[in-house]
This record gives sequence, C-alpha cells and structure tokens, in this order.
Amino acid sequence: MTEQTTAPSSLTPRQRLQQTEFALSAPTFRLCPADTGLEVAFAGRSNAGKSSAINALTNQRQLARSSKTPGRTQMINFFSIGDNQTRLVDLPGYGYAAVPLEMKKEWQVELEEYLVSRQSLSGLVLLTDIRHPLKFFDEQMLHWAKDGQLPVHILLTKADKLKYGAAKNALLNTKKRLKKLNLNCSIQLFSALRKEGIDELAEVMGNWLQISTADKTALNEAENDEDQ
Repeated sequence: MTEQTTAPSSLTPRQRLQQTEFALSAPTFRLCPADTGLEVAFAGRSNAGKSSAINALTNQRQLARSSKTPGRTQMINFFSIGDNQTRLVDLPGYGYAAVPLEMKKEWQVELEEYLVSRQSLSGLVLLTDIRHPLKFFDEQMLHWAKDGQLPVHILLTKADKLKYGAAKNALLNTKKRLKKLNLNCSIQLFSALRKEGIDELAEVMGNWLQISTADKTALNEAENDEDQ
C-alpha cells in the first residue's frame, strides 16, 4: 500500500512554515542567494527575541540560533520553506550598545541595501520588545520599508512579560505611534514562550506569499502578451 502524503497546496500557512529548513548564511548582501522566488524577512534589535520567534513559528527548537551575547549574530541567514523558491530570512540584529559603532554602521548599510534592492522580498516582520517598542532604528527600518512599498507586520514580542491589560495598552499606544508617524503597518501581540500569536503571524506570511505569487504570475503574463 502506497503511503499517502499531504499535498503542499492543502497545507495551512502554519503547517507549511513547519517545513522550514536552514539553507545558508551570507556575510554580506552581495553574497546572498540568487534574487529569485519569494522571501519574508525578520528584523529587529538584537534583544527583541527574533530567534525565539522564528523557532516558535516553525516549531523547531534550534532552527534559528541565538547567541548568549546579543549582537554576535552578524550573518544574513536564509531558510527554505518547503522549496528553494520560498524563503524566510533572519536579518542581523541591530542596536545593541556593546557592538562597536563601525560594525553598527556596516550592518545599517547592509540592511538598507537589502530592503531597498531585494526584488524577491515580499514582506518584512519587524520584532520589537513590548516593554520598549519602536526605538529609533526600528522606526528607520519602517521608513525604509515604506520607501520601498514593502508591507510590514510588527510583532510586539515578549508579551508574556506584561499583564493582559498592560499588553493591550502597549498595543494601542504603539498603533497610535504608527499613525502619528504615518506608517501603515499591521501589528500584533506575540509570545514565543507561551506560543501566542503564531497562527496570526503565519496567516500574514501566507497571504504575503500568495499575493506576491499572484502578482508575479500576472506580471509575467503581461510581459508575455507584450512580447507576442
């Protein structure tokens, strides 16, 4: 009897993300894999809980490696989601005080170049600690994304550190801050420890990839029509 497998098209976004596997690490933007297919990037300060969020999202304890010393992870890490044409990207953490200023500047140049130039990038997940949301460089990332017309979904991480009412207030205040900055981003509470907010995040990422695929298909068809 032949063993039956689940077709990729029948998987939920969360199930598909659990197929994620490490692909490669690149020290600079120029050494990233070919700019084809689709990818969603994760960015945030070095202590925002990025590795924990990726591991919780993919249901893998050691997929994204975190360092005991924030700021040590300086590579651009690529993960394949089921195939080599769909990727999750873990960008270097930024903003940690102990990192030398010159290194911070190098990271800033790399991150800006990636957000502005990467054609396969279909969305950015920005992680910010709910107790200290939207620091200066977080806002800089949001403005770069806006300039590149890149959709952004914000995770207020470590929501378990606050009581329910305080977490809701932090969410409301951050929404007000985004409105004041004229930044149109979706946002949610997230706790990797309690596995809260994973389905919501998976749905956002799934929609980005589906929408981007449809857009690229339409674009290719239009180009083919022009060639005929």
